[in-house]
Amino acid sequence: MPRALSFVLFIVIATSIFAAVHYYLWLRLVRDPGVPQPYQRVFTWVLISLCVSIPASLLLRRALPPSVASFALTPSFIWLGTMFLLFVAVAIVDVTKWVGLGLERWLSRPIEDPDKRLTLSRLFGFAAFALGTTSSAVALAEGKRFRVKRVEVPLEKLPAELDGLTIAQLTDVHVGPSLGSDFLREIVTTVNALDADLVAITGDLVDGSVEQLGPAVSELAKLESRLGTYFVTGNHEYYSGAEPWCAKLPEYGIRVLRNERVVIGRDEHSIDLAGVDDLQGHRFGNGHGADLNKALAGRDPNRELVLLAHQPKVALQAEHHGVGLQLSGHTHGGQLWPFNWLVKLQQPVVSGLEKIGRTWVYVSNGTGHWGPPMRLGAPAEITQVVLRSQRVLETDALS
Repeated sequence: MPRALSFVLFIVIATSIFAAVHYYLWLRLVRDPGVPQPYQRVFTWVLISLCVSIPASLLLRRALPPSVASFALTPSFIWLGTMFLLFVAVAIVDVTKWVGLGLERWLSRPIEDPDKRLTLSRLFGFAAFALGTTSSAVALAEGKRFRVKRVEVPLEKLPAELDGLTIAQLTDVHVGPSLGSDFLREIVTTVNALDADLVAITGDLVDGSVEQLGPAVSELAKLESRLGTYFVTGNHEYYSGAEPWCAKLPEYGIRVLRNERVVIGRDEHSIDLAGVDDLQGHRFGNGHGADLNKALAGRDPNRELVLLAHQPKVALQAEHHGVGLQLSGHTHGGQLWPFNWLVKLQQPVVSGLEKIGRTWVYVSNGTGHWGPPMRLGAPAEITQVVLRSQRVLETDALS
């Protein structure tokens, strides 16, 4: 399917979903509580305007310069997150109400008085509105910051001499309309303070072209580590122009791994670091797309292997290739609860450290955000991944 037609289809489907959600919110928060006129008419038009603003923002975000887009589009992205959390709150209240009505019928004591039913509708509507707006305020506050999360991973084939090797992982930064130079400067300062051996950027670094975002991304040239900075593409690089970005990033001292690997360390005191394109890359042609066989061809199977792959589900293949650890992102940890439950339907790991077969998989919640500048239940992070030698750990346990 041509990209233009695919984008139009996406907008049509998304707009239909947004319209249905706004109608549901109107039913439960405006109509059912019996909001009097003229306030009902005002709230109705406000919801219609907010509904239209979301697809309009999706269409405009790529056409506007980043400085203008940040100012013009942020309010609609905040509403997108608020809309989702209001929808969740109303759904929770509706389920509670339906359970209550079921108990009423079972107890043969249904509420027949229309005034009492209206009062209950207003109470339920107020409860849903309060829950939705409160969670939105918390999510908005949480979306403005990130934390450093330390994770230790034991690896069977890691040489004792490399015990404690540290990787600073960045992922899903999404430099673009909402996040720019100031945010990247904060990231660089934080990463440099970790004194990491190497830095790994596991995709979705940008949401825009090299022409738009190159000056902001150049801040990453200030990243400091002993063994360098490495990058693999995410799906958003392909929306933003993967080939120009893959050509530009080396100018900032960032090594792009496109279905290839490098040796970290020397001789027997070394590991392999491999990186693959995002799974969606094949749709864009020109040799793009994840190719583990190419990345790992001819490697020494006795050497430990760390894989950078944007999407966690690459691990379903990686476990058959002797990968000791895979570092991924993509999921944002769900970004806004309970979206993480839906992500679980598509990815084997949503957040944190898990094992698939003999392969450890660490999935970061992401360092930035996409769309709403909000997070709930999935705090943003820079991950300090510390590799531990299984042999050293076993020796320490015996001593």
